Amino acid sequence: MKFTLKLTALALSCAALGALAAEPIKIGVAGPFTGGSSSMGVSMRDGVRLAAAEINKAGGVLGRQLVLVERDDEAKNERGVQIAQELINKERVAATVGYINTGVALASQRFYQEAKIPVMNNVATGSLVTHQFDDQPENYIFRNAAHDSIQAPMIVEEAITRRGFKKVAILADSTNYGQLGRADLEKALELKGIKPVAVEKFNIKDVDMTAQLLKAKEAGAEAVLTYGIGPELAQIANGMTKLGWKVPMIGSWTLSMANYIDNAGPGGEGARMPQTFIQEPTTPKRQSFIISYLKTFNPKNARIDSPVSAAQGYDSVYLLAAAIKQAGGTDGPKIKAALEDLKEPVEGVVTTYNKPFSKADHEAITANIPVFGEVKGQRVVYAYEADLKKASEVRVKDVNAKGALTVPAKKK
Repeated sequence: MKFTLKLTALALSCAALGALAAEPIKIGVAGPFTGGSSSMGVSMRDGVRLAAAEINKAGGVLGRQLVLVERDDEAKNERGVQIAQELINKERVAATVGYINTGVALASQRFYQEAKIPVMNNVATGSLVTHQFDDQPENYIFRNAAHDSIQAPMIVEEAITRRGFKKVAILADSTNYGQLGRADLEKALELKGIKPVAVEKFNIKDVDMTAQLLKAKEAGAEAVLTYGIGPELAQIANGMTKLGWKVPMIGSWTLSMANYIDNAGPGGEGARMPQTFIQEPTTPKRQSFIISYLKTFNPKNARIDSPVSAAQGYDSVYLLAAAIKQAGGTDGPKIKAALEDLKEPVEGVVTTYNKPFSKADHEAITANIPVFGEVKGQRVVYAYEADLKKASEVRVKDVNAKGALTVPAKKK
């Protein structure tokens, strides 16, 4: 009987250990799923869902399924703060992906920093996001989006060098995102010896940009450089149409948002912006992603509302999964250490991430990755044939030669 009891106790102990080992891994997903930023937030969330479903179908991570704990931050700083505390203290997430709005990221991610839980920003681009805690010995904030210190010089290069404009105006919204981006644009222009002829601000939900546009027009602006999000950017394009004044719009990646393209209509055509991903099947990985996304979520007109957000959201889950696997568990400091020294490349949609992070560098996207997109025919296409050719030929060559998409490791 004693022997039987011991065997029973052992069996129960093993069962308990097995149950513990199979406990799901919770990943927070925070973003605006309603409101003016929702085309970015929903696309990001759906990309995250797609990646998690693929990983779970393949057996999960360390034999454990990923469970997404999704919360709508409504693009509000105070709501983002509440969600961060809930995901950390109540849901006990191993990590969180998301943050669309720079202001929400800056307000919320301090709680993850204090709790030593990694955050993978996959859309917010404010340059400060990954440097908010530079004064601390450890940093738990990572990103796989093209930050504004990459985008602003690209915008200026496009306007000043490629297209030869000498007089440009800047129109930026009043949020952290808009004003930090505006500052980055002014720095990039200064390096070219150019001072903007007008610098104008607008607020979220503004519907009349006449005053700002008239100042830019009267100052002789040959192009308008923008930092804002889709609905207000559309009002800039519509305002130009009403004034009968049409000059090129060149701005941050948000000019690719569906609620810019659709609300601006014909007046939005020709706008150009940096993009880490354009909805074109230029590689086998991208083709597979696009097919799966369209089949799973069935978006209107077979167009992803925010392709960049969807692709970066998808990749962020694979990066975290690789780190959790390498860490051997969900301990925050171990996941952070694994992200800073990923041993194996991670094949994503944007690129294949080969040593994307280090202790000193938490930015996965480098300046050689983004290309220029252009609004044409109510969707975003490659602005330059050279970029399309590069995206198609170089990556396919890598696939044929090595059996996996690869890019050179970042120089540290």
